[in-house]
Amino acid sequence: MTMVRDLQITVDCAAPAAQAAFWAEVLGYVVQPPPDGFETWDAFLDQFGVPAEQRNDRSAAVDPTGAGPRLFFQKVPEGKVAKNRLHLDVRAAPGLTGEARMAALEEVADRLETLGGRRLRRLEPNGMDEGIIVMADPEGNEFCLD
Repeated sequence: MTMVRDLQITVDCAAPAAQAAFWAEVLGYVVQPPPDGFETWDAFLDQFGVPAEQRNDRSAAVDPTGAGPRLFFQKVPEGKVAKNRLHLDVRAAPGLTGEARMAALEEVADRLETLGGRRLRRLEPNGMDEGIIVMADPEGNEFCLD
């Protein structure tokens, strides 16, 4: 019998806290709260002697319902240099078609642009596909509003 496994999506980036906050907004997630017994992440990290300059080395966004995968952001020294080979499709207009779908996607894209996202291109409905908006997060990682 095949066992279903939990999934965590890990993203290499320059600013983990900012990326976690952006993606929490995109997905309706929350930035992962500190462990039980700690008011803040700083209080938790103080306990382990983590220096201030390392406190933005990682962050996470989690589904408050517990249903979706955890997004983990880790700081890396190099920037993004090529197109993603894997990307997220964010279901921003479920059940909608045609102009109603594209209007809903545009509304979400406009909001994400105010948070630092960038619109890369819009693909119109064409009979084969429903239409999507290709976006990039603040560090240039592509994703689709679908």
